[in-house]
Amino acid sequence: MPGEQGLAPISRPSGPQILTVSALARSIRDLLEHRYPLLWVAGEMSDFTVAKSGHAYFVLKDRHAQLRCVMFRSRHQQLDWEPREGMQIEAQVLVSLYEARGDFQLNVETMRRAGLGARFEAFVRLRDKLEKEGLFDPAAKRPLPVLPRTIGVITSRDAAALRDVLTTLRRRNPSIAVVVYPVAVQGTRAGEEIASALALAGRRADCDVLLLVRGGGSIEDLWTFNEEIVARAVRACPLPVVTGIGHETDFTIADFAADQRAPTPTAAAELVSPERERLREAIATLARKINASARRELERRMLHVDQLARRLVHPGTRLVAQGELLAQLIARIRAAARAALERTAARCTSLAANLSHLDPTKVLERGYSIVQTPDGQVVRDSAALTPGDNVVLRLARGSAGARIETTDRPVKPAAG
Repeated sequence: MPGEQGLAPISRPSGPQILTVSALARSIRDLLEHRYPLLWVAGEMSDFTVAKSGHAYFVLKDRHAQLRCVMFRSRHQQLDWEPREGMQIEAQVLVSLYEARGDFQLNVETMRRAGLGARFEAFVRLRDKLEKEGLFDPAAKRPLPVLPRTIGVITSRDAAALRDVLTTLRRRNPSIAVVVYPVAVQGTRAGEEIASALALAGRRADCDVLLLVRGGGSIEDLWTFNEEIVARAVRACPLPVVTGIGHETDFTIADFAADQRAPTPTAAAELVSPERERLREAIATLARKINASARRELERRMLHVDQLARRLVHPGTRLVAQGELLAQLIARIRAAARAALERTAARCTSLAANLSHLDPTKVLERGYSIVQTPDGQVVRDSAALTPGDNVVLRLARGSAGARIETTDRPVKPAAG
């Protein structure tokens, strides 16, 4: 036999490419995700848990099979309802493979409660219809009473919502009276009962405001409050209506029709009931402000009275003062009159002296006479007389008649 050093190397048989586990898992994942794009899957939710990371894990199953599902935190936080064990849901999923464990799983993008699609469409149709009619017009909303004396509650007699409302009203203001209108809040005839209760409360008019309340539940449980008969009854009621239906994220057609919506029955009770302690504090504050204002006004009035008292004079004193003033005015008038008379007399004397120089009798006293025609005309020019004319001579004392014998013409001075 030849030695070992002379043996040829053993050759391996050729065959297909050998994959690693991770490469195979990644290939299967890619195959699944490309073969099955986003699709909807219906089933019952089971083993629902939320990890510390915020991711939700559960099993989606039906009578014959089950699939593991994961809903990552960013998607889970977008849900406006709380998933629960045993709930029938419809999930929009991406079929995939979790490579780390080789588990086949569904990555859930979003999900809804089973039947929500059709119900939501019905909800939207009715909402849009009533909105076009003006049933939700903010201008038609009635204001809530500030201090209600009686509050009506429309709900089931055995509901936890009624207990919550009564407890809240008793705690906040036990002086408010409560009238309960018991109705069914789910079921085939629940809508009719609620509408009848609203109409009855409106006719009786024994409440200042009405609370239409119900605790939380599935969309099916709350569907009564999405019925048209309920929405129209809310708007037709002459009393203001506040709804507190389900949880904060639950919205119904009745909420849109109501005068105001509260997120829960307890919040509805708080909304319409002023807290007694706060009212007392407000009254005490107002009383202090009124007292302070009254004191300031009283002080102002007293100061004004003091000012008036200082100005006030006894009638007798005032009469004496007025008499003295009147005497002074009379004296001043008399003095002014005397001074005026004296000034007038002096003026007259001065004028008389001036006139005396012009008095023709004074001239006659000095030996002059006035020649007048028989008819009294004063003769100033000899040219007005002719020999033989009769004239009258006016003397200082008496007069005399004369006849003109001759006249002399005045000689005009020669022009220079």
